[in-house]
Amino acid sequence: MLTSSADTPGIAIATGSAPSPRSTHRWWALTVLALAQFLVVLDASIVNIALPSLGSQLHLDTAALGWIITAYVLPFGGLLLLGGRLADRLGHRRVFLIGVAGFIAASALAGLSISGGMLLTARALQGASAALLAPASLALVTHLFDGRDRAKALGIWGAVAGIGSAAGVLLGGVLTAAFGWQAVFFVNVPVGVLVIAVIPFLVTRDPRHAPERLDIAGAITVTGGITAAVAALSQSAQLGWLHPVTLGLAAVAAALLIAFVVIERRSASPLVPFSFFRNRDASAGNLVMLLVGGATTALFFALSVYLQDVLHYSALSAGLSQLPLAGSLVVIAGIVPSVVNRAGLRPTLVAALVVLAAGLVWLAVAGPQASYLTGLLGPSILVGIGLGAAFVTTTQLAVNGVALVDSGLASGLVNTSQQIGGAIGLAALSTLAAAQTARLVSDGTAVDTALAAGFAWVFLGGAALAIAGAIVTALLRRRRVS
Repeated sequence: MLTSSADTPGIAIATGSAPSPRSTHRWWALTVLALAQFLVVLDASIVNIALPSLGSQLHLDTAALGWIITAYVLPFGGLLLLGGRLADRLGHRRVFLIGVAGFIAASALAGLSISGGMLLTARALQGASAALLAPASLALVTHLFDGRDRAKALGIWGAVAGIGSAAGVLLGGVLTAAFGWQAVFFVNVPVGVLVIAVIPFLVTRDPRHAPERLDIAGAITVTGGITAAVAALSQSAQLGWLHPVTLGLAAVAAALLIAFVVIERRSASPLVPFSFFRNRDASAGNLVMLLVGGATTALFFALSVYLQDVLHYSALSAGLSQLPLAGSLVVIAGIVPSVVNRAGLRPTLVAALVVLAAGLVWLAVAGPQASYLTGLLGPSILVGIGLGAAFVTTTQLAVNGVALVDSGLASGLVNTSQQIGGAIGLAALSTLAAAQTARLVSDGTAVDTALAAGFAWVFLGGAALAIAGAIVTALLRRRRVS
């Protein structure tokens, strides 16, 4: 029975019966699981700063460089729900280790790439492996902890997502400048090997249980539908919303997702039971994560280009300039759980999103001549605080009240929400920025000024998404379940 509220200290997970402990060293286990999740989030952003160097060496044009990002996002976003359900059915530790092993192999292949095709294949394998790793690792965290310890663990977990996004700008610049673009992929290998070597000693084997029938038709339709939707959104940024390719992918996505709903309603063992969404906390958490994901992905893409193409920072300088952002994320990770215990989950999340919006608005007005101290340092700290607290609390909200047997599904859903939100946000806001920049250049505005004005729309759009998330959090109150 579940009677706790999201506005009271801590979070609740409906359990049914107390599970056996999965680890006698659970905080060490959390550290290693969070490290693996850090790599997954990092790889979505670390490549951005390396793209110019990578493109020059592999002779890739701008459109091909866009696919280096898309090739990771498509299988990652498309397979997350299936990955989460496979973890629930086959065992969370088992699926996690398979995902880590695949991620290591794909990262090594990416670093060794000698052609664009080889790199795109490696990136797709990275994304598919991450779709197994991410939901399984978050599900393990919910099994390892309960009560207030779970709130602290999920606080750390949520912070890792924000830190990984911010660290992509920092580490991407440092590694590319020091060792070349290959280093942004090779860095995953030793860390992944450490994870796969240590986890078997920290987390017990998955409990034996009778194999359950997997909803194959549902898995195929939802995976295909989400993949087609992410592809349509990604292509809209390059080809336009009314291009035949974009429209065709959108039509395929709509058809497959409609088929998925029909199949799930008739299935005796659905991949995604629609009763799951009666949990208002989980529904609100996923909706807010959709909005935060959109703001975050667009932010770090625009920030990477803004620093290098408008302010003319080197890759190394661009990376180092974001140390305050990453640092504020680390600090907030240790503070937010205690704030949640005092103020409640929803008020903390609303405040975090407002702070994030304020930082994005400040970035929007920085302009083409911004100095670091007056135009970047302040907003970077605000964005770091807002993002760190938002990821912590949104993750907590999305798994609040979820039964342990559905923990993989809940983890897959919240990761899917972040990826789809990122695709929507990047496609919509980058298209808006490109149109604004093109209009100003055609009117005779200097290129730097036009680019800065375009990126200002991205930052303002991200702020609008953050405010929308705050409104959703405030309006969708929790329904008490018993």
